[in-house]
Amino acid sequence: MKNIFGIMLMAFTLIAFTACEESEKGKGTLNLAITDAPIDTDGISGVYITVVGLQYHSSADGWVTIEDFEGPATYDLLALTRGEFEMLGNFELNAGHYSQLRFMLDATEYGQGAPTTSGAYIEFDDGSTSPLFVPSGSQSGFKAVGAFSIPVNGEAYVTADFDVRKSIVKTGMNDRYILKPVIRLVVDNQAGSIEGHLSGIEDEANYVVYAYAEGSYTEDEAAEPEEEMPRFPNAVSSDVVDVDDYYHIAFLAEGSYDLVVVRTTEEGEVEVIETIENVEVESKTTTTLDIALSLNVVMEI
Repeated sequence: MKNIFGIMLMAFTLIAFTACEESEKGKGTLNLAITDAPIDTDGISGVYITVVGLQYHSSADGWVTIEDFEGPATYDLLALTRGEFEMLGNFELNAGHYSQLRFMLDATEYGQGAPTTSGAYIEFDDGSTSPLFVPSGSQSGFKAVGAFSIPVNGEAYVTADFDVRKSIVKTGMNDRYILKPVIRLVVDNQAGSIEGHLSGIEDEANYVVYAYAEGSYTEDEAAEPEEEMPRFPNAVSSDVVDVDDYYHIAFLAEGSYDLVVVRTTEEGEVEVIETIENVEVESKTTTTLDIALSLNVVMEI
């Protein structure tokens, strides 16, 4: 009898401890924003996506829908470059560590015919539009990867970076555009940026500055890509040099980067003309890096 009572007491104590432990974990707030690395294709004035749902991944429960998300919500990704962003919402979640989110988009599956309406489309400079199709089997959503933690009774500020340059590919056979979102999650207070001006550039050429994790760039990155694949696929982010010869690469995690400057001529020839190694990025800090191409000199401020 004493043994039974002892076992019951131990079980009750364990249940009470577990309940207390779970309650101590508590809740926190995820402040989630969306941004974009710009596309390096001429003639496109807008890239629109419509988010209809958000999910997070739990080791205990798998994928869980964030009920507080107020969708559908449509965003022009090209309006959210160079550090610009738009809030997706503020969501109360269990405190703890997270490594993945999933975005549910309103888009037509490739191979299902032309859509009558679509929440994902491209707008061109002449005002015309073209729908964005998603690959077969992707209606379950698109993963965004990056680690972040939500403290008890605290807040986490996270930005989802949709890299449009990598995410949109054009099919060669029927001139359709396919959306394969490449999304990384960045903790805002752990991120910095790189900005600067290029000198010695040619007016008739277009320039893009790519940021690579230190030591990850190889010459194969510049090779002609396979169909439905982007050039420079492993770049963390990039920016198109504007008419003021200025570039700004935002939402970079703290660390060391290599910059690759690429020129595209009027004839469409792509040339890597400068590589700058070991550019340090600190959290909540902008690194200013001016690049003088004609002198092959990098000036850091």
